[in-house]
Amino acid sequence: MTLHSSHDGGRLVLTQGRLTLREQLPDDAAQLADGKPASLVWIDGVPGDGTSRAASMTVAAAKAGVYQPGWGLFAVIRTEDGVAVGGTGFHGPPDHGSVEIGYDLSESARGEGWATDAARALSEWALAQPEVMVVLATTEPENVASQAVLERVGFTRVADRGELWAYELTSPPA
Repeated sequence: MTLHSSHDGGRLVLTQGRLTLREQLPDDAAQLADGKPASLVWIDGVPGDGTSRAASMTVAAAKAGVYQPGWGLFAVIRTEDGVAVGGTGFHGPPDHGSVEIGYDLSESARGEGWATDAARALSEWALAQPEVMVVLATTEPENVASQAVLERVGFTRVADRGELWAYELTSPPA
């Protein structure tokens, strides 16, 4: 399925079939970090805790002057109705050819393939950027669902990072 990228009001928007990833700029991220919907309709009313924590990373990067558009948080949105089902994004801009991703789904959206679709689309976009050669992700050893997402996308487990299991992807996902 083809990944389409566009911009809407300065935001990067990635669309692939049933999935739309809409960048959350620092002002939106500040609202999400406070658990507010940030002008989005959320499947469970508000963003999940993981999405709020990721939004805090975008806010902190903006305050530190290191935020780079396109390399922060994205809302995971159902294309058909515009409802946000979670968040995904980067832990920061590329560093020495690599970038790390993360994802979080609202409770009501789990088990329907949204995390797999989001990780696939985000990784595909990242690997198409000239400054990215590797996409990284980490999970806690007991997070079997997240490990399955990464394996479905095509990530390979590599050397652990402390107590976290580490995965990498070096070619566009299938």
